[in-house]
Amino acid sequence: MDFINRADEMNRLLQVVKRESPALVVLWGRRRLGKSRLLTEWCQQVNGTYWVADESGPAIQRRYLAEELGAVFPGFADVSYPDWTALLNRLSSEARQINWRGPLVLDEFPYLVSGAPELPSVLQKWVDRENRAGGIVLALSGSSQRMMLDSVLNASAPLYGRADECFKIEPLSPGYIGQAISISNPQSLLDFYTCWGGVARYWELAQPFHDRYRDALDERVLSPLGVLHDEVNRLLREEMPSAMPLRPIMDAIGLGAHRTSEIAARLQTPVTSLSRSLTQLQQLGYIRREIPYGENEKNSKKALYRLSDPFLRLWVTVVAPHRGILQTASKAVRVTWLDRNWSQLRAQAWEELCRMALPHVGLLNHEWQPAGRYWTANQNEWDIVCTSLDNDILLLGECKSLSRSATKTDIEKTIRVLMTKTIPDSIGNRRRQHEYVIFVPSLDKEPGPLPENIHVLDGQRVFDALKSTRE
Repeated sequence: MDFINRADEMNRLLQVVKRESPALVVLWGRRRLGKSRLLTEWCQQVNGTYWVADESGPAIQRRYLAEELGAVFPGFADVSYPDWTALLNRLSSEARQINWRGPLVLDEFPYLVSGAPELPSVLQKWVDRENRAGGIVLALSGSSQRMMLDSVLNASAPLYGRADECFKIEPLSPGYIGQAISISNPQSLLDFYTCWGGVARYWELAQPFHDRYRDALDERVLSPLGVLHDEVNRLLREEMPSAMPLRPIMDAIGLGAHRTSEIAARLQTPVTSLSRSLTQLQQLGYIRREIPYGENEKNSKKALYRLSDPFLRLWVTVVAPHRGILQTASKAVRVTWLDRNWSQLRAQAWEELCRMALPHVGLLNHEWQPAGRYWTANQNEWDIVCTSLDNDILLLGECKSLSRSATKTDIEKTIRVLMTKTIPDSIGNRRRQHEYVIFVPSLDKEPGPLPENIHVLDGQRVFDALKSTRE
């Protein structure tokens, strides 16, 4: 798959090299998002050195790194380095002699720290002293987010505050699906996102199937021989330390328990025991905490926890509860289990896409704040709530994930639903101008004249907006 949608990240990395001064770069993020691809592309553009650690012992790791550096510094691998300090000091000396600045990328840094817990402290001294004279650009990257936090990003970590660039790699923007997979139909784009989210590796695995999402999911995920059949377990096991003890919480959320009390009841555990685990899953990017629009994030008691990624939702909903059946079932049976859950998964993905896109669609020629959702007991729920940046306009909306093109009748029916909903005092007031938006993946044809405060946006507008967010 072509290298796409990382212009901002690449720009920042290239700027580090252009400064012509020593620098420390730190990247982290969950697996499969394309961190290594970004770093290798960067090294190719600036003639840097990329090296990825594994689970070998420290002495072997130093040997492997010395072999890699031998391509830049002849004879570098002819020496056996007794510790990391000796290797780094030799690197500084060799780099000064030929004015080599790197960048040197140490990918999967947590593997190095696992075998040599002293390494962050050694690097701290090297960054503070030796490398300031040597001038090397050093990049540390890792997929074990807990280890990266403990080694580099926490306030107590030796390397804390020393990074010149430090950012998390996020999923690819859904606006680039069409470019990556050569799909243009918004319905197919939505199907693809419902399956794979924004995870670069999953896009690569799905690319040969084009828009045949059922075939792709069966081959890659539902089949017990599929490369992603055990994916979520693998992701959790590969955290350092293993995050597998957190898996039951994800299962509970996937089965419909979204409040802390519901999760605790499902797991038959005290509510007070969940706080740390929920925080860890949020830090890892596997779940998100959602509060009603307008509520105070710190004080709200209405928080819901949801799986943060479409693929995770699909895996926990379709694969996890049916592992036994899927082991021996035919393709037809496997796809039946998928179809039973598909409309719900697709609806969640569509709402997510609409909220992501809304601030970027240029509606009413206004700038918009991030969109959210609103719910409370005994009152209407709103799929879309958004306020203009100047706070003058309140935008409220519905997301309809129809698998067919929406007709004029569909739009008129949705308008009637919108007009009967009450607007809670907490999100609206009489001073604000109220506007309404309806999102549908595709339109049969233009719905004709609409009330002035009603706006209809289709999937093309949504995916175009999601691409423009990164340009």
